[in-house]
Amino acid sequence: MIKTLFHQIGAYKKDSILTPIYAAAEVIMEILIPFVTAAIIDEGIQAGNMQKVLQYGVIMIVLALLSLFFGIQAGRKAASASTGFACNLREGMYRNIQTFSFSNIDKFSTAGLVTRMTTDVTNMQNAYQMILRIAVRAPMTLICSMVMCFIINVKLSLIFLVALCVLAAALIYIMMHAMPVFQEVFSKYDDLNASVQENVTAIRVVKAFVREDFENQKFGKAAEVLCKLFVKAESIIVFNAPIMMTVIFASMLGLSWIGAQLIVAGDLTTGNLMSLFSYVLSMMMSLMMLSMIFVMLTMSTA
Repeated sequence: MIKTLFHQIGAYKKDSILTPIYAAAEVIMEILIPFVTAAIIDEGIQAGNMQKVLQYGVIMIVLALLSLFFGIQAGRKAASASTGFACNLREGMYRNIQTFSFSNIDKFSTAGLVTRMTTDVTNMQNAYQMILRIAVRAPMTLICSMVMCFIINVKLSLIFLVALCVLAAALIYIMMHAMPVFQEVFSKYDDLNASVQENVTAIRVVKAFVREDFENQKFGKAAEVLCKLFVKAESIIVFNAPIMMTVIFASMLGLSWIGAQLIVAGDLTTGNLMSLFSYVLSMMMSLMMLSMIFVMLTMSTA
């Protein structure tokens, strides 16, 4: 299946290769910015050296502009590659449907084929875009942030390690309960599309037998089932945000408490503590993005 999908990339292989490269370069620029921030605070502001502040300030601006440039390029290439992939996939599916035998035509419903070529391809497009960009950006940000934290201070980095384990366990638990619901959602799309297709193609029959109310109720039931399933799935995933915020602020409290003691003891600088705050936010956001990738991959797999 993966090999078949890979062939649909076609002329968009170049964009598919450039997107992860630009995303990796964007991450590197972002990881260096907190490091420069620490230097501005320690060597410039606290030392009263305005020359250092200006010097490191220019470096920070350059890093920010490079990060912006690489981010824009990654977004453009990812959009081009994913849209092209979806276009080729739809065209390939349409051509394949034209070659179906009568037994295949009887096996697959019209509504099911419409769903495959519309909703399902859109989900594949979104998943492919996230794989090209976020699947590279999130793990790389997570790893690089953790490495920088250990370089700054090993003792404080253990707080992040515990927080990451707790958050990862919570995200895995949420995904395990949300995935089955999303898989059930896509089986219900066919019922919705079947109702629309039947009413469009046989609208004269519906009007002739005065079946408008019945067809409205039929469509309403299909839409309601789909709505309830999506609400159920989203009500599970919505726990992502409060759990993440709780872990982040708990980490910051622990970081502030222990970090203040280390600063007083002379084992840590104020600039390094500020850098650690930036890195902890980057790590938590990376885990949040990874959870989004898991959701999209689940939907595209279904």
